[in-house]
Amino acid sequence: MEMLVGDPITTCLSPSVYDMICKLGFEVRGNCDFNNIVTENGEVCWKTITDCVSCAGSDQSLDHQASVRLLGPVCEAVHFHFLSLTKGQFEIQYIPWFQWTSFPELFPEIFDALGSLPSPAISLSLMKLTSCLERSLGDMNVLKVFIGSPCGLNLRNVLWHGFASPQEIPPKYCSMMLLLTAGLGQLLKSYLQHTEVTLEHRSFVTLKNLEDLIVFPDVTSEVLWVLERVMMKSTFILKIMLPYWKFALTKFTSHRFADCTILLLSQLEAGLRRVFAAVNQCPDRLLTAESTTLYTTFDEILAKHMNDGRINQLPLFLGEPAMEFLWDFLNHQEGPRLRDRLSHGEIDLLEFPREAASQLLAFSTVLVLRCAGEEELSAFKEEAAIKGLFRLAEGYSSRCHPAFQLKKQVLSCGKSIGSWPLLPFPEDLSQEAARLEGNSEANACNSLITKILHELFHHMPEDHLAFRDLVGPPTGKWPQLLAELCNIHIPTLFCPRGVLEVLVVLRSISAQCQRVSSQVTTSLQLRHRQWGERRLRSRQRQNYVRMLNSIRLLSPVLYLILLLIALELVSIHVIQRKGTQEHQQYLKFLKSILQYTENLVTYTSQEKNKWNETIGLTHTALLKIWTFNKKKQMLMHSA
Repeated sequence: MEMLVGDPITTCLSPSVYDMICKLGFEVRGNCDFNNIVTENGEVCWKTITDCVSCAGSDQSLDHQASVRLLGPVCEAVHFHFLSLTKGQFEIQYIPWFQWTSFPELFPEIFDALGSLPSPAISLSLMKLTSCLERSLGDMNVLKVFIGSPCGLNLRNVLWHGFASPQEIPPKYCSMMLLLTAGLGQLLKSYLQHTEVTLEHRSFVTLKNLEDLIVFPDVTSEVLWVLERVMMKSTFILKIMLPYWKFALTKFTSHRFADCTILLLSQLEAGLRRVFAAVNQCPDRLLTAESTTLYTTFDEILAKHMNDGRINQLPLFLGEPAMEFLWDFLNHQEGPRLRDRLSHGEIDLLEFPREAASQLLAFSTVLVLRCAGEEELSAFKEEAAIKGLFRLAEGYSSRCHPAFQLKKQVLSCGKSIGSWPLLPFPEDLSQEAARLEGNSEANACNSLITKILHELFHHMPEDHLAFRDLVGPPTGKWPQLLAELCNIHIPTLFCPRGVLEVLVVLRSISAQCQRVSSQVTTSLQLRHRQWGERRLRSRQRQNYVRMLNSIRLLSPVLYLILLLIALELVSIHVIQRKGTQEHQQYLKFLKSILQYTENLVTYTSQEKNKWNETIGLTHTALLKIWTFNKKKQMLMHSA
């Protein structure tokens, strides 16, 4: 990428932010007695610290610059104190005050890192510490100076967003944050004793749909070897940030998968911001912004438009597959949202899955190689492991977009309905059930199903001609038909609101169909067991017969609805061509089907058992589908 080649970048911090973090806290020279900061019995003297927080102006607002200057010597004293302790002394004196956090195991690790010179370990410690504190910070000015305001040191944001290099984070600020966390623990203990309240932690979250996102094979030593070699020469990685990448690989090989992912996420943002600034020709966006301007973060980097309204050129450079991967892992509500979850302290770091770190590392390898020189790229791309990564990366499609989730629902529901014939059926009920099969309304339903299917088959995609010749329900071919339709690629990047609105309704319909299928399965198993144990009374026996007849109709109807959903999904982007009135009429039609499936859920529940009533309900719904279909207003009609 020639556009990234130029003068070496020595910092990503704007001049004022650089001065705030790297200079202001060192301007006041003077010794601060640690005994004035922490008492002999280990209690933090908050007055000593808060006296250094300065306010100015007529409104007495926080003066961040003056506060950082005055707090500099305090931070220095705290840092030297921690360096003078053995790990055993630290654990005895301070570990009890970290128990209030959701992750007390973190703090001995941070203490170990304090002995380092400015290094990735210090930055990683601060990132984990700020995420741990995220939900418990309160409104203390001293914390605003360190992490809570873009006017102050703002350590959380400059690190999590990949702006600060390891050399730019003074270790003394990590020490100070460690002491403040202990002090908060002391304040909290006093408050809890006074109010007799018990502190309860919220549970950690589980990453969503991670199983769908495992597309790359587990990262091997061969891949790590290639990444180690190429990252020294790739323009994707700023040289000042190389220590983070090396540290991330070390963390992965030592099975510290959360640490590896935290480092990778911040550096992916730094690398993508560099590419973003280059392809959009706005080099100033590479730096941290001032307090009056927003930083260039993932939100803008991965958006369709830039803040000034111009089309973002990064998606064109990266390609749709890479953008879909990033949206899946970072943005989609039904994805793992790794950065949000980790930076807000919502994930158990000790239980963080290897699979998530491995997928991110494999994808990062592809990005780093793509931004390497032609010589490096050609040297490594033909190796089997790397060739496989590129093939998978180039063929990636979203796994967390609502369209993909709808496909999953359709296939799962189809599989559930397909299991009905495999469920036990009492042979001695056959004659009794046959006598009730002549229901005229049920016959009318079957006739409508055949007519609707005949029309729908005319709108099968061109490469599914075999299904176009069907004249009735494709009984044994339903799974194949649904699977083939769900395999058709649908563009999902930057879906407009109208498309998402339709997907919400289609997913609701599919979810209700799944509930009906689950209830039918449960009822069939229960009634068959009761039948075999001779525990059904006469009325229950008759209801059992009605249920068996009803599901003979419900099976093709539910399949029909799934087919309708799948066909409309294939043509989903046609909704953008509909006018406002036509769009609303279409949504009204879909919501009438949703209402039908919701009523089916009620009627087929064990509390209601209204099996006969499902036939009339179904007939009305089929008439609506037939009528709307004849108007040629479905999406498939305009595709």
